[in-house]
Amino acid sequence: MPVHAFTDDALGDHDAVALAAMVRRREVSPAELEAAALARAAEVGGLGAVVATGPTAAGAPDGLLAGVPTYAKDNIEVAGMPCGHGTAAFTPRPVAAHGPVTIQLLATGLSVLGTSRMPEFGFNATTEPEGGPPARNPWDPGRSPGASSGGAGVLVAAGVVPVAHANDGGGSIRIPAACCGLVGLKPGRGRLVPNPQGARLPIDLIADGVVSRSVRDSATFLAAAERYRRNPALPPIGLVEGPAERRLRIGLVLDSPTGAPTDPETRAAVLDTARTLEKLGHTVEPADLPIGGSFVEDFVDYWGLLAFLAATTGRWLLGRDFDPARMDGLSHGLRERYRRAMPRTPVIVRRLRRVQDAYAGVFTAHDLVLSPVLAHPAPPLGHLAPTVPYDELLRRLLAYVAFTPLNNVAGAPGIALPAGATAGGLPIGVHLSAAVGDERSLLEVAFALEAERPFRRIQDVPAP
Repeated sequence: MPVHAFTDDALGDHDAVALAAMVRRREVSPAELEAAALARAAEVGGLGAVVATGPTAAGAPDGLLAGVPTYAKDNIEVAGMPCGHGTAAFTPRPVAAHGPVTIQLLATGLSVLGTSRMPEFGFNATTEPEGGPPARNPWDPGRSPGASSGGAGVLVAAGVVPVAHANDGGGSIRIPAACCGLVGLKPGRGRLVPNPQGARLPIDLIADGVVSRSVRDSATFLAAAERYRRNPALPPIGLVEGPAERRLRIGLVLDSPTGAPTDPETRAAVLDTARTLEKLGHTVEPADLPIGGSFVEDFVDYWGLLAFLAATTGRWLLGRDFDPARMDGLSHGLRERYRRAMPRTPVIVRRLRRVQDAYAGVFTAHDLVLSPVLAHPAPPLGHLAPTVPYDELLRRLLAYVAFTPLNNVAGAPGIALPAGATAGGLPIGVHLSAAVGDERSLLEVAFALEAERPFRRIQDVPAP
């Protein structure tokens, strides 16, 4: 049975754009919105989405989303709050100053009330920290909400806040969006301020953004962030406010580059979306993703590099009490894999960098590409838990996270959108990919799909 906190309070069922407009008209105060969000968080506390609360970091009063409450993922630095990266390997303490991602987040006007739960260092595709409570999917609390921004997905889907900060190094904005019936836009590389964790890597996979319940919230957040800092190397986006008139060539991909079969209900949702796009006047035709036989192995090896770096630099970056022996089973398995692959690091990085050119080639024939987000809907809690033996867990992850990592390696934007539900009521997401720098086309098509097929609302599901 779905669990949510929607009620007749200051937040109502408004999205962030509506709430910001109400604040500007002085129909509601930021303090009233904050109090309502904190009360809602307590109401659905059993979903396990919140790590820490307060002190509130107030957003810029002139931001497009001024006065709207939100939560930050537990891997960006918010002054006065602990930043634990989802791991039990050290004891986080309140940080002294905002990090660059937080500064940009606050510049949009959003006020940060606390931090949201994530798996250890964002490595897993479920939010089930080893030794800690899992985050639970509001649509079915026995299911995963996805990851690594799983706590953010729970808070937005359950109605605690209209948008929540998220970041994405292999699908971590788009996966919880798909699992929780939300909009999840992963901006392209360089669109927002660099995440310090990604900026230190040979290939920066990480993009920050939000998960939301409406397309206009994601579009407004991106416009507000761009006002704070625009990358002159990318075309400007501005505020996208609806569909465009132009008709696009959209490639259709149904089968995963990992070889994992796409679940029949997921496949049906993607095909139904393709028919909707054709009804709207777009051309949809089969396409191929530019992934060679080595991509999956190279990506997993690179994933292992991230675990290796977390283990070897943790004391320096996070605290003297950091103990890599306390990292979870998935992190240990990935680190050991990378130890074996370490001599091939230059080859792995070189091959992954070549993917960027191959990806760009797809968009000489297509404007966008439509695919699933995941190969199957949200699994039961425990299916991807870090206590599952590493080899089996990796097999399950590759059979699940089948489509999203390509955008991270290519540095390209992608968006997850709600596209119906399984027979049991679980959300299904579809994914649209665009060329580097073309977030605008993603948002314009997303607006059109939302208008044609309004997204399911958890508060509308009748009680049994």
